[in-house]
Amino acid sequence: MSTTTTTRINSCRSVPYYFSPKKFSHSTVRVFLKPPSFNFSLKCRSPAISFGSNSKNRFRFWCFTHRESASEIHGFEFSEEAAKSETEKLNDTSENWVSGVKRVADALFGVEPWTVPWTVKTIVRVMLLWITSFWLVGSWIIPFLAHTVGFRKETLTFRGQALYSLLTDVAEGLAGIGILHLCLARFRPFPSDWFEFSLKGKWHFDVGLGCLMFPLVNQLSQVNLILLPHLPSAPVAVSSVEQSIVARDPIAMALYAVVVSVCAPIWEEIVFRGFLLPSLTKYMPVWCSVIVSSIAFALAHFNMQRVLTLIFLGMVMGSVFTRSRNLLPSVLLHSLWNAFVFLDLMK
Repeated sequence: MSTTTTTRINSCRSVPYYFSPKKFSHSTVRVFLKPPSFNFSLKCRSPAISFGSNSKNRFRFWCFTHRESASEIHGFEFSEEAAKSETEKLNDTSENWVSGVKRVADALFGVEPWTVPWTVKTIVRVMLLWITSFWLVGSWIIPFLAHTVGFRKETLTFRGQALYSLLTDVAEGLAGIGILHLCLARFRPFPSDWFEFSLKGKWHFDVGLGCLMFPLVNQLSQVNLILLPHLPSAPVAVSSVEQSIVARDPIAMALYAVVVSVCAPIWEEIVFRGFLLPSLTKYMPVWCSVIVSSIAFALAHFNMQRVLTLIFLGMVMGSVFTRSRNLLPSVLLHSLWNAFVFLDLMK
């Protein structure tokens, strides 16, 4: 006797089925549902039982019967090959996607991590001391010394303010380098690929490619202003740089150009690309180090209206640096970007 039963399955549960008393006293069919993306049939040899669903979604399941007298399992024909093939396809797709991402990351950051002789404690100490010294020198020490001499920045001419800014920036940079020297002195000599400035290497193409990203960086600044506009209650102050540009004072503009295109790129690249990025590779992959150091670079400018621009710019400069292990390309790219912004202000 062969009986075929079709039932609509709404949940995972045990469903009793009664067959001919000559062969079976009581049988229980257990149905285990899996996601509705697979479809194949299940055949039972004895008795002939088929399960299906009238809905649009079909289900894959296993079926087995238990006799009351023993744990004998009747012969069933499982379609495991279809299940394995579908699982293998999903695994292959996932592996292909992951390997594709890895290939892109290897193409951009196909370098080994740096050899880092210090720990995270030294990294945090250096960065905190650098930020503190930057704030103290620029906001307290230099103004105090100027006040002691008998003048204030606000009372200076455009050229005097430009010279004041140049001296302040040089003092901040020297303080940062001094902190690096003191904190890392006991780890000398450094490996050969630390804090390297060299004209050698094939980094010129990377710098040129980075320059092609400047229009995109500029567009990001517009997006950033839309997402994080200036607060109406906080009017945007006109900087001394912009005042000098409006006044068209050539000497003042030249001094400011030195500040933004020479001094600032050197100090910032030494700290964020020369020290922070390689140090992070001790604890994370190179591409993660590029992103984290770029976020720190953006936050250190204390300007939320430019944070997206600075993060992306930091990632571009970090990519150039990791490929060359040379600070000169990233400093040059940084200088070119600052010069691009400065010339844009002069329009």
